Amino acid sequence: MTAATVAAVAVHKAAARSRRSVAVLPTAALILGALYCIVPTLWILIAATKSPAHLFSTATYLPSLDDGLVRNVRELSAYHGGIFWRWMFNSFLYAFVGGVLASAVSAATGYALAKYEFAGRTALFNVILSGVLLPQIVLAIPQYLLLSHVGLTDSYLGVILPQLFNPYGIYLCRIYAAASVPDSLLEAGRIDGAGEFKLFWSVGLRLMVPGLITVFLLQFIVIWNNFLLPFVMTADDDKFPLTVGLYSLLRHGAAEASLYSLVITGTLLSVLPVIALFLSLQRYWRIDLVTGAVR
Repeated sequence: MTAATVAAVAVHKAAARSRRSVAVLPTAALILGALYCIVPTLWILIAATKSPAHLFSTATYLPSLDDGLVRNVRELSAYHGGIFWRWMFNSFLYAFVGGVLASAVSAATGYALAKYEFAGRTALFNVILSGVLLPQIVLAIPQYLLLSHVGLTDSYLGVILPQLFNPYGIYLCRIYAAASVPDSLLEAGRIDGAGEFKLFWSVGLRLMVPGLITVFLLQFIVIWNNFLLPFVMTADDDKFPLTVGLYSLLRHGAAEASLYSLVITGTLLSVLPVIALFLSLQRYWRIDLVTGAVR
């Protein structure tokens, strides 16, 4: 074997080792990201099994072997006449109704921006898209002042209405409508005498269903986890969502340490509906955007 061949083999082995070392970095980053998400969730799951007496006196990641979780759930359900389940219902109402209506608004707007030519379409889309860059925390106070003038504060509508306009959902619907709703299919419908609303309802909306499931799920999670808007809008305990209700329970826990176990248990229970919704809607997603159009 010549010196040149030996050198080439050595360079090849060094390059292979370098590629392997570089490939380890993304894997390590993913593992760290997974731990960042899993460790707090695991702590909540374990802490919810402990009684108030054992919460701070036992090892952090050592679960309780008694019926602490059952007892915590029972005490949480009995707290203030079962107001926790009222908060759970409110969160579901806000998230479900707001998610459905926001998805409908996003679908109609995205479809119109994708399938119709009109003056200022690009400028309008850019203005809507710029709303993604605006933090929702900035809008909470102006929205409160606006709705207070029409008497909608401390009401269910006061929490739902500001969340119907979702710039990111409109962006997704425009992209999805452009990819999954063929212009030829719409033209065929117009030739058959279908109106524009009927085309949107019977053709466009049905082909956009997989994308709308994604928009609904994202909006549902955003509303479910929203804290500042309902905190500003509502003053009555009976209208609190889980985020605000658990926060008020946590504040009371500063004076009564036994409530910390109830807050942790409530946090664990608040995650379950989101997980159930995510798993139940998975089967409606489609990898291929044009699957509906082909069928």
